[in-house]
Amino acid sequence: MIIIMLGAPASGKGTQSEVIAERMKIPHISTGDIFRDNMARETDIGLKAKDYINKGLLVPDELTVEILKDRILKADCANGFVLDGFPRTIDQEKVLDKMLAESGKAVDLVLNLKVSDEEIIRRIGGRRMCTCGRTYHTIFNPPKKDNICDACGNKLYIRKDDDVSVIATRLATYRQQTEPIVGIYEKKGVLVNIEGEAGQNAVTEAIMTRVNECATKCVV
Repeated sequence: MIIIMLGAPASGKGTQSEVIAERMKIPHISTGDIFRDNMARETDIGLKAKDYINKGLLVPDELTVEILKDRILKADCANGFVLDGFPRTIDQEKVLDKMLAESGKAVDLVLNLKVSDEEIIRRIGGRRMCTCGRTYHTIFNPPKKDNICDACGNKLYIRKDDDVSVIATRLATYRQQTEPIVGIYEKKGVLVNIEGEAGQNAVTEAIMTRVNECATKCVV
């Protein structure tokens, strides 16, 4: 079962993708996480992607497609996967379709998390990161001690692409380049819109209802 999670930055794609992956026993593939890992290790791909990501821009298709193709061909993806952060452009959607078709597969379900710009700005503006991998939020998940990681005691930091000055660029990029994909998947009959501003558990419940319905159809 191949699932795509769409939505603006900070709409909850990563959180909900992890839930789906765990419950359906399939990998969660986040192109953003892959790029950030490569950036931290200063690989060739990471260094090329760093400048784009830090400015709130999309990484060029050739780089994104390269890392994705390598990932979905791994053995653990044989029974499907949850794709988070790809496709982000119409060209990427076409490339993904072609890649899947070559192995006799297709996208089964596309979940589109709908969240207002005001809520997105509130979510992104409060995010804090730690070098140990822990994530926090000043409102929803604050550390016990202000700006200090509960786990390792290191000082928290704001990701460069989460800086207030970059948020507007990220949203504009999403509206211009990624939102048009919603219409494409809607025409294909695989799109489901999910209200993303409900509580996290309510969003998860709505998503899993759709995922389970799709899984039943796939088996039949």
